[in-house]
Amino acid sequence: MKRYYNLFKTFKNWRIYLAYKYGLAETQPLVFKTRNGVIVEVPLRLLQTFKEIFMDECYLAGLEHPIPSGATVVDIGANAGYFTLFAVSHFADARVFSFEPVPVNYAQLERHRNLNRSKPIKCFPKAVAGQAGEIILSFDSSDSFTTSATIFKQTDQQTESIKVPCLTLRQIMDENGIDKCNLLKMDCEGAEYDILYNCFPDYLQRIDQIAMEVHSGGQKNQNIESMEAFLRKQGFLTRRRPVGMLWAWRKSK
Repeated sequence: MKRYYNLFKTFKNWRIYLAYKYGLAETQPLVFKTRNGVIVEVPLRLLQTFKEIFMDECYLAGLEHPIPSGATVVDIGANAGYFTLFAVSHFADARVFSFEPVPVNYAQLERHRNLNRSKPIKCFPKAVAGQAGEIILSFDSSDSFTTSATIFKQTDQQTESIKVPCLTLRQIMDENGIDKCNLLKMDCEGAEYDILYNCFPDYLQRIDQIAMEVHSGGQKNQNIESMEAFLRKQGFLTRRRPVGMLWAWRKSK
């Protein structure tokens, strides 16, 4: 029932979801409008992602502190932009910096930005990594949108590789004047280790809270236990779920 309550409290036209679910409407994409005027366009391929973020509020579930008014949010692995839109619809006066390197995903992210021009959203067609330059991502080329573009090597015959520009967390903060990041959201399919392990501690100190999906890799330090240990060493408190969600926050907050 909580997910339906979240649907009702967030959207003015929440009934279109029920109409689609029970076969009373076939229009797609589904176009939702939040109670504070944010437009959210949902192709059916991305309906599950939409539900996880808006109805299950998966990234909020383990946060320790409420997000303050005027927060700065960095969305790494923004995909089509649903957490970006969640942030500007749920956190008062938040400004959001969103990074998505896969062109088909970025096109929808940019469309969402253009549909919501009154909101302080900046989006960038770039990956985030431990070093600036270019990285190679692998993804399923048969998919209309991809929610699993990864730096890990893939062997599936449908996998396609793409070289994309990348920048570091330090560059994000320096180039956008971010002295404090109230929330860092990460869903970057394995790049989280490279990004955080190679970030200077004084830049990690600027982050209040982190909500992230952690993806296991082939190295001994590429797992949720190692990531949690690293964040604790950097002064964060943490909690996690077995499914790969990890949250962190500062002791001194």
